[in-house]
Amino acid sequence: MRVEIAGEPQRGDRPTEDFVASSGDAFVLLDGCSAPVAMENGCEHGTAWYVRRLGVHLLARLVDRPDRTMAQCLSDAIAETASLHGARCDLSHPNTPAAMVVAARGHGSALQYLVLGDSQLVLDRDGSFAVIGDNQPFPAGEPLRRQVHAATHGSPERASLHMRYALAVRAARNTGHGPWVAAALPRAAEHAETGSAPLGELRAFAALTDGAARFVDRFDLGGWPDAMRLMDQRGAAEVIRRVREAEGQDPTCARWPRSKGRDDATVLYARLR
Repeated sequence: MRVEIAGEPQRGDRPTEDFVASSGDAFVLLDGCSAPVAMENGCEHGTAWYVRRLGVHLLARLVDRPDRTMAQCLSDAIAETASLHGARCDLSHPNTPAAMVVAARGHGSALQYLVLGDSQLVLDRDGSFAVIGDNQPFPAGEPLRRQVHAATHGSPERASLHMRYALAVRAARNTGHGPWVAAALPRAAEHAETGSAPLGELRAFAALTDGAARFVDRFDLGGWPDAMRLMDQRGAAEVIRRVREAEGQDPTCARWPRSKGRDDATVLYARLR
């Protein structure tokens, strides 16, 4: 298996809130749940810290505990990471650091996978593509999200609407009334999308955070077959380069409405044969 990883932070003056790692026949890709700077989260560590530690614990679980299901491994990793916070962190805070998760591992003759949130896993079965992910919609927040996109980029109105939307998401997530994400509640793992695919049928697979998946989902620079071919022929970084080029052409988010002009973007591409 040939594995290639590429990533770029939203801004050069702040750490990425994405995390990606691979070990043997297992890999994890996490996308931290960002929030407006003014929003408290009850944690002294922050999202980047949380994402790195959850990613490391999850990768270790996937490798060391083949007897545990993918969802059980994520549940264990969430609990282990929560124990690292310390008494000064309020894990009951609705904005406690959280992440979207993609994970996979070779298990016998199959690739087992798990996706929770709006990151995506793409499976290439010799030209037939399956896309797993973006599986935690929040329909109740859609009207407010559209108002955010319609407001003038950089305006006080847009900032106010963005805060209202972020507060609505935080109040609903991991409650059964909104999206499920990996935060401090281990049972959130039960809501991940899981499955398996025969390794013999797979030519390649890729995992992308939503900042990189904009290539297809937001900017329509090509379909998933185009994105996978681009990664195979020119490398994972080329997808991110083209996303950045599109973002640069639309700095006010007018042509392609979106919450953030730029986002952390991370890709893992694995070629099996």
